[in-house]
Amino acid sequence: MPEPLAIAHVTPHPWGTPHEVNRHVQRVCDDLAARGHRVIIVAPSDSQELVRTTRADIRRAHREGPEDLLPAPGEPPRVLAVGEALPAFTTRTRSTLPIDVSRTIEDLFTVAPLDVCHVHEPFAPSTSAAALRHSRALNVSTFHTPTERLLSTQVARKLVALVFGRIDTRIASFPATRELMGRFFPGDYVVVRPGVDAPAERPARPDGTPLRLAFVDIEERGALRTFLRALRRLADVDGWEATVLSASGPSSAAPIPERLRERIRFVEPSDAVDEASVLAAADVLVCASDGDDPAPDLVLRGLAAGTVPLLTRLPVYEDATGGGDGALLFERKDTETLAAQLRRLVEDPALLARLRDAAPAAARDWTAVADELEGIYQALAGRRHDPTGDPEIRARLQDRRIIEVDLHMHTDHSSDSATPVEVLLATAQAQGLGAIAVTDHNEVSGAFEAQAKAAAYDVKIIIGEEVKTEHQGEVIGLFLTEKIPRGLSMADTVAEIKRQGGLVYVPHPFDRMHAVPDYEHLLPILDDIDAIEIYNPRVAIGAFNEEAQRFAAKYRIVAGAGSDSHVAQGLGSVRIRMRDFDGPQEFLESLREAEIVTKSGTLLYVQALKFLETKATPAGAREKRRARRVKRATRKP
Repeated sequence: MPEPLAIAHVTPHPWGTPHEVNRHVQRVCDDLAARGHRVIIVAPSDSQELVRTTRADIRRAHREGPEDLLPAPGEPPRVLAVGEALPAFTTRTRSTLPIDVSRTIEDLFTVAPLDVCHVHEPFAPSTSAAALRHSRALNVSTFHTPTERLLSTQVARKLVALVFGRIDTRIASFPATRELMGRFFPGDYVVVRPGVDAPAERPARPDGTPLRLAFVDIEERGALRTFLRALRRLADVDGWEATVLSASGPSSAAPIPERLRERIRFVEPSDAVDEASVLAAADVLVCASDGDDPAPDLVLRGLAAGTVPLLTRLPVYEDATGGGDGALLFERKDTETLAAQLRRLVEDPALLARLRDAAPAAARDWTAVADELEGIYQALAGRRHDPTGDPEIRARLQDRRIIEVDLHMHTDHSSDSATPVEVLLATAQAQGLGAIAVTDHNEVSGAFEAQAKAAAYDVKIIIGEEVKTEHQGEVIGLFLTEKIPRGLSMADTVAEIKRQGGLVYVPHPFDRMHAVPDYEHLLPILDDIDAIEIYNPRVAIGAFNEEAQRFAAKYRIVAGAGSDSHVAQGLGSVRIRMRDFDGPQEFLESLREAEIVTKSGTLLYVQALKFLETKATPAGAREKRRARRVKRATRKP
């Protein structure tokens, strides 16, 4: 029995309105909940009452604990409405989410104890994009039927690509979707085809019944005009009738000639008439999208109901029909060819029979879809670190004193720092630090010098090195015994840290102002990461630290922090309160339960000092200044 998970499915479309994505979310969530998973559905909504209830529940979760936000295992999915819906992707007018909606999503994903956040169509601005932005869980995304027009008009595509970098598994509903997404946002996409509900029973059809055509205006918005124009060309052809399922009925934009009004029937969705009954009564399903709003799931349902598809030649429609087998095709907005294909079907009943026989096998059910998704979730969950650690070591540490530690700093053995070792040690002592990790760039000589002189300052030294890899940014090795050369691959650098019995510590992982490892570089070494820096006061943009916090939380990686001080004045600007330790394993277990303490930053001040002490000061003056500082630092009280 798979481990029960807490799962959120997020849709950008208003809940309670007909939409392929919402249908998909509902069916999958129902099946996952029935398996014992705790499932919530997060969506915009036009119901202010539902939105107010959600916000009240989130506030209560902040006060009293988050467990009540999720249904109990085995209970049906719970819908949480986070605010008003945006216009459809293809017609939206806003460039950002309303602030109240964005804050509600942030609050929800900060407090909800989720294992998996599964977002659908996470294009900005939308609830799905905001959920991906704030998620602290394992992220899965399904791309259903994005269009080339949508992808080509995404504002700040590089920023969107960075946000998509947070997705741990990308899913495409069809091979054509995978190909399209890969052109605009390269990455690995897994194809998980959608399921289909069991079709309604087809009514008996007496001989001589006219050919029945079906068009679902609710799904293919904007394509009705093409369909009706084609029907006008069949006014002189007997033996057909058409049913249009529409929430609004005929319009002046697509008028029906008087002579066809008895043959074209508009019906509104109701308890008595729904899509399933319309498809069950039809011989042919016409899908005439011009590519802006395709409905391949509708094609699958039509096939399951026994209809013959007559489709626009779109890659995603051809995928849905197994390469076009069992279907007739026409080019986009080509009403003449569409009319000609309809005429063929009316005049040649044997063609209809041959197409039915050539149709692909029955579509899969939703249980098969849930099986695949559950397998993806469990595989991702298996990559998370074990949060329990080593209880025996932790028990041994309980009687140790609490010390304050800074895990990231530089001496003048780094090319971009002018802080002598003695000054660093004296400052650490004055700051009340019990231990420091000296992590010079591509060098360990400063750390060994600090270790040799540390006894006079009563400060424990962790030998470290901030190593520049070949192309994947920097990584810190802690508890090293010798220097690691720069320029190795990330994998080789990590292997060398491990060979020395050291710990792999990832500094400022998402600070894109510098050469740092990103998701694509961290995922291959995930199992070897011992700790990750979730706060660095020298990171200029706070969102980069927040992203590191989310990464640590989602993979349950031990969190660390350091001042990254290049000048003595920055030392201890962030510190870790933890039990005293001896060696790497005790250190890691102590860090697992440590408290990270930060204070308001003086980033501009310390950065200016760094500039003045290095690039703005001539070499001769720097040496004289160094000698004076060392003399003061070693002067006996």
